[in-house]
Amino acid sequence: MNTTPVRLQALPNPLPRPEGEEQQLLQVWQRPKGWRAITVVNNTHIGLLYIGTAFLFFLLAGMLAILMRTQLAVAENSLIGHELYNQLFTMHGTVMMFLFAVPAVEAIAMLLLPNMLGARDLPFPRLSAYAYWAYALGGLVFFCSLFFGLAPEGGWFMYPPLTSSTYSPELNADLWLLGIGFIEISAIAGAIELAIGILRTRAPGMTLDKMPIFAWVMLVFSGMVIIAFPAVIVATALLELERAFGMPFFIADKGGDPLLWQHLFWFFGHPEVYIIFLPGAGMVSMIIPAMAGVRLAGYRLIALAVVATGFLSFGLWVHHMYATGIAPLSLSFASAASMAVSIPTGIQIFAWIATIAAAVRLRPLKVPMLFILGFFFIFVLGGLTGVMVAVIPFDLQTHDTYFIVAHLHYVLFGGMVFPLFAAFYYWTPFVSTHALSERLGRWTFWLMFTGFNVSFFPMHFTGLAGMPRRVYTYTATSGWEFLNMVSTAGSYMIAASVLIFLYDLARNFRPNNQKNAGNIWQAGTLEWLPTESYGLRSIPWINSREPLWDQPNLSADVKAGRYYLPNAPTGRRSTIVTSAVEAVPQYLLELPGPGWTPFMAAFGTAGFFLLLTFKLELLVGACGVLALIMIWRWLWAADMSTEQQRLDIGGGIRLPLSCTGSVSHSWWAMIMLVMVCGSIFSSLSFAYLFLWTTSPDMWLQAAHLPARTFPLASACLFIASSLMMAWSGRNLSHRRYWPLRLGLVLSLVMLSTAVALEAYGHWQSGLRPDDSAYAASVYALAGLQGVLTTVMAYMGVFTLARSLAGKLTPARRACYDNTMVLWHYTVAQGLLALGLVHGFPHMTG
Repeated sequence: MNTTPVRLQALPNPLPRPEGEEQQLLQVWQRPKGWRAITVVNNTHIGLLYIGTAFLFFLLAGMLAILMRTQLAVAENSLIGHELYNQLFTMHGTVMMFLFAVPAVEAIAMLLLPNMLGARDLPFPRLSAYAYWAYALGGLVFFCSLFFGLAPEGGWFMYPPLTSSTYSPELNADLWLLGIGFIEISAIAGAIELAIGILRTRAPGMTLDKMPIFAWVMLVFSGMVIIAFPAVIVATALLELERAFGMPFFIADKGGDPLLWQHLFWFFGHPEVYIIFLPGAGMVSMIIPAMAGVRLAGYRLIALAVVATGFLSFGLWVHHMYATGIAPLSLSFASAASMAVSIPTGIQIFAWIATIAAAVRLRPLKVPMLFILGFFFIFVLGGLTGVMVAVIPFDLQTHDTYFIVAHLHYVLFGGMVFPLFAAFYYWTPFVSTHALSERLGRWTFWLMFTGFNVSFFPMHFTGLAGMPRRVYTYTATSGWEFLNMVSTAGSYMIAASVLIFLYDLARNFRPNNQKNAGNIWQAGTLEWLPTESYGLRSIPWINSREPLWDQPNLSADVKAGRYYLPNAPTGRRSTIVTSAVEAVPQYLLELPGPGWTPFMAAFGTAGFFLLLTFKLELLVGACGVLALIMIWRWLWAADMSTEQQRLDIGGGIRLPLSCTGSVSHSWWAMIMLVMVCGSIFSSLSFAYLFLWTTSPDMWLQAAHLPARTFPLASACLFIASSLMMAWSGRNLSHRRYWPLRLGLVLSLVMLSTAVALEAYGHWQSGLRPDDSAYAASVYALAGLQGVLTTVMAYMGVFTLARSLAGKLTPARRACYDNTMVLWHYTVAQGLLALGLVHGFPHMTG
């Protein structure tokens, strides 16, 4: 399709807009009422629901912390028994890390980014709704396990062999493994949505170097989630396969190794620290310029520092494994990386200080700035102790003591919660008719700041005095009682600060994006433009990073509809898709309205994973079918455009209503899904190779592998399947629909046969999944290929159905293009897996 760059109009159209356009927008973007309110899909409402649910989990995890601190206030306390205490600290860590921290920053991004970028909504509203409902339903069911004695008790990190079926035979561990693995899938879905929104739905003229720094941060955040989170999904899957089917990935007697879990978990876990911190830093970078009334110092350096932090964070996971017996040379690399990551963080901190120092006249300290100053103090202390534990001899002395508990909370609470509360006070006027109270905000800050330091600073000394983590009581002769009592008193101060904040919310928070309090901070970024239920009245042309400061009358011109897309040209919701680098308009994207399919799909998906825990096969199957049907329905209605239609968006620009190939936003999303799949395969390949290094005697010699006929036949079928898909694409381009359909069917048959042959070859040779870690790894790789093939069967049948319904044409081929991208990846992964399983033993032996 022709996507020749258009000439942007630098000045708003001075002519008045026709009457009725704004009323049309209000009608198209109207929020459903009553029970249908849960069918809402646009970012403003989903973002608020997301934030509210994440904050609920913060409160619930905080209550668990209060119970734990009360138990530890005095020695030999009998308030809570050891089993319940284990469940409490496991649930506290799990809820804070998986159900609060990452979802909270994703939620704020979903709420703010479309307005920051000058878009009407994110490009996949139903995906946002699906990700939210999957998270909310799954998370609430998971938390309620605490009330039925089913909560996990192996720690939020769930180390085997403690969590193996031998030592944890109950369902508690299964609920964690299946529930958390599923919730991480929803986090990945949200990350893909955010990344595509940032890259492809920016306002015309907003080039990459004009993006708000928060957009840069969330782009890096999304990339880190896409790469890191699959590792924990693989880890949870492997442990569940071991528990359910006896596949010995972590059983040493059969060639497994418990350290495999730690490698996979911390490859996710340490980047997650920066996944949590970077959005908080991005909020700080947005708030400080508004509070100081000057531009952010070192914008490009901060953007570079954010990217560098994301890159370096993936070299730090061994930082958590100094005491596991890893070779000293490997530890030295991890130690160096742990220190190096402080450099980009220091760049950001000095840039913030420079921004404050550049203020011509210091403004009175407002509550958001107080929380930022608190963040400076607490996070820098956490960073200093981080450098201390990066030193291997020191870490060996403090490992698994309360010193680590203190360090962890100074980094995470200081680096994320304080910026989050600053964001609550700063952006509340964006969505509420009233700002939050300055007086109550100051009480909240000082109680939280004082309480946090009173609670966690003494833990450094408690840890140095020898108190281990995760103990439910201690003796009176240990000398830890006074410090624990002080820490408990501080935790109650934190709780009091949160109660005051909740009172402030109840008193002043009145969500209404049509009549919000407005730009009370005189900030310069686009989210402070006047908005309605549809977002911006018109999408402006941007020529700077602070358009509200640099473009006079921008607010009035946007509100009067003098820029792009001042109406609903298709009678449906829509936004402009722009090029990734220069933000040149490329096509108009129709957006879906409210619907039940995302909610029902999320309900089915949550039911499928959670009911697997209880082995209720019929209900599991019913939930799985429900999810597949609902996803089918929402995808079927995704392509609403007609062929070759071009519409006027204002400024003399006419854009097509659809696009295909690499210009399409859905193609970009598919590439990111391929990255997720690649990360999953890389993690599983790492598991295969790691287990070979620890138990090479368990690996089959080349002479004992299945006959070469099987892998060679599989490889030929894989390649033929990919070639057949390419041939089908050419038939589609020439409108030869029956050859296209035949090609789809043959491609699917060949792909399925290739996977079946590989699995049959191993089975026929006598290899069984529970024989050894080698056998388990081989079948895990084949199983992953089988899962992808099942997905391709679903997508292939869907594409075939679109063709039979007349909805697949050369101009409306996004469905086929997306299927082909993942198909070719599936084939490439299959060939690599064959090379690993059949070629690697020949190379080594």
